[in-house]
Amino acid sequence: METTSGVEEGAGNAVSGVEIQLEHVTKRYPGTRQPAVEDVTMTIPAGKIVILVGPSGCGKTTTMRMINRLIEPTSGRITIGGEDALSLNPDRLRRKVGYAIQQAGLFPHFTVAQNIAVVPGLLGWDKKKVGNRVEEMMDLVGLDPKQFHDRYPRQLSGGQQQRVGVARALAADPPVLLMDEPFGAVDPITRGNLQDELLRLQSELHKTIVFVTHDFDEAVKLGDKIAVLGDQSKILQYDTPDAILANPADDTVAGFVGAGASLKQLTLLRVRDVELRTDAVTATYGESPEDLRQKLTEQRKTYALILDERKRPVRWAHVRDLRAATSLATVGRPLGDLVSLQSTLQDALEAMLVEGGGVPVTGQRGEYAGMIELDTVMATIQRLREEHAES
Repeated sequence: METTSGVEEGAGNAVSGVEIQLEHVTKRYPGTRQPAVEDVTMTIPAGKIVILVGPSGCGKTTTMRMINRLIEPTSGRITIGGEDALSLNPDRLRRKVGYAIQQAGLFPHFTVAQNIAVVPGLLGWDKKKVGNRVEEMMDLVGLDPKQFHDRYPRQLSGGQQQRVGVARALAADPPVLLMDEPFGAVDPITRGNLQDELLRLQSELHKTIVFVTHDFDEAVKLGDKIAVLGDQSKILQYDTPDAILANPADDTVAGFVGAGASLKQLTLLRVRDVELRTDAVTATYGESPEDLRQKLTEQRKTYALILDERKRPVRWAHVRDLRAATSLATVGRPLGDLVSLQSTLQDALEAMLVEGGGVPVTGQRGEYAGMIELDTVMATIQRLREEHAES
């Protein structure tokens, strides 16, 4: 079976990412005095998320697009999984490297399923295999195939469109995923949820992801490593988020880090790193409202968390809501904000400020995992401040 960029054509199973190397890569446009990108050399480790962050116009998007040759380098060498990307047919290369952009870039006259199926179709997969892969990808990014399969992009929210965009980028199972400010056009809450979703996917798939953003907080939350870029994509610092927060290389990098570096440490800690409360009263759709009311009364509690048939939290029910209820599927009020085990403590803090108290936490596939409380996050902030003061 022919391979390109270290991935088998038509591979059905997830593959680990591959290493990317840029060696003295330069992009010079005709008629310009200065190159857009000058002499960039960096190694992007296999299976890691590497963030390119820098001011507008610094060349970060140009640098990323040279990896899949949407922009052709003027000089230098790029290898993907040990293969020279510049020697490959550019169209075939792009089908092997997933690409997700801001506002998803979906084909408006294609359904969700047709959008996701584009690259597998170009690679010649048979219809049954493409259909199975489309449903697998929709489930992976949290879109119910029964509900979304035949919808068109205009019928989706911004966050749903971005999920389809990620599913499309991953559909042919590429080892490399390039993401150009993919979450920049959605509201802050949706953006946080999409970031969590990306981290959850990465924990399963272990792709090599190159992610462009101008938001340093996003870079800290998502990146295994961050490349802070200056003009012409000059690498000012390339290190782990905690190393950059602790020791910015120069004043320019320190400007990106900004004030409150100790509080930014909250973006390095995940909800999974702290103790969750597991004593909340829960019930699933199929249970009796009267039995739940009795359980709340016995435990002297006021609210219960209602879970759907897949154990995903969906509603809060007050004990008084249960007196005349015939089903738990509609009782109470829909959940507001919730966070996942992949969320940062900063996300959790913001959610709790909106909700006015603890919020539910979800696991790998959206199932209920426990509650996170404000006291837990505040204690962590206090500990971080004390450690920062000592250092």
